[in-house]
Amino acid sequence: MPELSYGQYSLVFNMLSFAVASMFGAFAFFVMSQKLIGAKYRASMVVSSLVVLIAGYHYWRIMGSWEAAYTLVDGNYVSSGKPFNDAYRYVDWLLTVPLLLVELILVLGLGKGKTGPMLTKLVIAAVLMIALGYPGEISTDTGTRHLWGTLSSIPFVYILFVLWTQLGEATANSTDKVKTLFANTRWVLLMTWGFYPIAYLIGTFGGAESASAAVGVQVAYSIADVTAKALYGVMIFAIAYEKSSADGSLPTT
Repeated sequence: MPELSYGQYSLVFNMLSFAVASMFGAFAFFVMSQKLIGAKYRASMVVSSLVVLIAGYHYWRIMGSWEAAYTLVDGNYVSSGKPFNDAYRYVDWLLTVPLLLVELILVLGLGKGKTGPMLTKLVIAAVLMIALGYPGEISTDTGTRHLWGTLSSIPFVYILFVLWTQLGEATANSTDKVKTLFANTRWVLLMTWGFYPIAYLIGTFGGAESASAAVGVQVAYSIADVTAKALYGVMIFAIAYEKSSADGSLPTT
């Protein structure tokens, strides 16, 4: 673990703390918001709740591991000798990324004949993306990181392509408000998921023992996860609410 200044250590710790608070706060909102939308859209909010609950738990563990990995000596933070377990993040992604895909497909309302096959392909691609990225993430060799990062990018691009096209098709028979929300969701999806390869590249080119690279990776991943899970879930709720309003399924009490 590289030596960090007080400011560098605190920046990462505070970002991890912010992620924990965001995930658990979003969990409370998603649980309570289920009664505000039509019954057929509530499954998407149940999945949203699971996503942020799982992410909140893993961020709590990451924050604890970060705190244990460092000790304050003469104003700087140096390695305590305990390893920083960043594998929590990949375990989290292995569980939550497929669920993120499920919640979006559910709110799209594509029909049983199309939903099942599409989810199967997307979940397989998500598992491959995460599994292929992990060997590169834990490697300190630039060539190895490039190899596994490139392999992981193939299913990553496939997922974005499928979701981008499906979000476009899903707006065909929607109201103007729903069309706007779907359009915004497409961009949020593209921009938030785009943070992940950026964070990976920071670790690749920054160097294994670089303090700035270590800080940059943790901050970038934290921002990406909060936006891709908590903010994304809020947009899923907004779509579900507008679709409930359009089809007359909003609860009356």
